Amino acid sequence: MKIDASKPLEYSTEENSNKIFGFWVFLGAEIPLFATLFTVYFVMVNRFASGPSGSELFEIGPVLIETFLLLSSSFTIGLAIHAMRHGYKKAMMVFMALTLLMGLGFIGIEIDEFFTYVHEGATLQTSGFLSSLFVLLGTHGAHVSFGFLWGAGIMIQLWRHGITPATANKAFIFSLFWHFLDVVWIFIFSFVYLKGLM
Repeated sequence: MKIDASKPLEYSTEENSNKIFGFWVFLGAEIPLFATLFTVYFVMVNRFASGPSGSELFEIGPVLIETFLLLSSSFTIGLAIHAMRHGYKKAMMVFMALTLLMGLGFIGIEIDEFFTYVHEGATLQTSGFLSSLFVLLGTHGAHVSFGFLWGAGIMIQLWRHGITPATANKAFIFSLFWHFLDVVWIFIFSFVYLKGLM
């Protein structure tokens, strides 16, 4: 494996560069998935049947906490990559741990939100609006949950092997995935929750 020392560690081999390029292609394929889910939601947003509307269902407090956690975690994963590029393993792991803890907090609030909705009689079968809402939020939440497990696995590898071209590449690709989820959440926050509360 030929290592190019002039490049950041995550790009230092041809294989690493190809993996990063491949992941950008994967993220490009994720865009149509979420675009489709948003489109379905916008079509269904006024089809309440006998169920509640967004303004009757949404509570801004938990949503603001979710937003704070996810956007802050985007900042800390950026700090983790910065620490990685300077070879600071301990700082990198601390920032990655903070990122995953905030992701876990986000997942916990979202699960509580779902239980609250169902307890109030707002289920997947209640209306077109709620079906599209649950599928959109659930898909994003499933991605965050997968990201949590993925990030935890990378932390274990970092702990065992340190910062190498392989672990740096995995951590950088994970950071791209995490930033992507934050961008999707900004759209959910703006066009689902804020618009729904108006």
